[in-house]
Amino acid sequence: MNKLPIISEAEWEVMKVLWQSSPMTANEVIANLASRMDWSPKTVRTLLNRLVAKEAITYHPDSKPYSYYPLITEEECQKAETKSFLKRIYSGSFKPLMVNFLKDEELSSADIEELRRLLDEKSDSTRRD
Repeated sequence: MNKLPIISEAEWEVMKVLWQSSPMTANEVIANLASRMDWSPKTVRTLLNRLVAKEAITYHPDSKPYSYYPLITEEECQKAETKSFLKRIYSGSFKPLMVNFLKDEELSSADIEELRRLLDEKSDSTRRD
């Protein structure tokens, strides 16, 4: 799949369930979401059908009831959403996002060390290119 589908916030909830454990029947997805979402079974089935139409998930047509599973990974969707967010909010520039994040977030020493390590790795790979 070249272009990832645009997934709504509600569809993200369904995708998270399927990324966590799949394949799952519609009833299993409904049961999983019941503890945190106040959605009717019909709403969940509608979301599953939308995700099938968007080619984000599919199902095993041989099994009854259908067992749904994702066609795209969580990481692929996160990357696409991150790029979309950067483009819409920060005109595609990462630096202002990072500055705002660092000013507003409380980071542990471990978080800071991990960020340093990632930035050092990025710096090293940029020098080699």
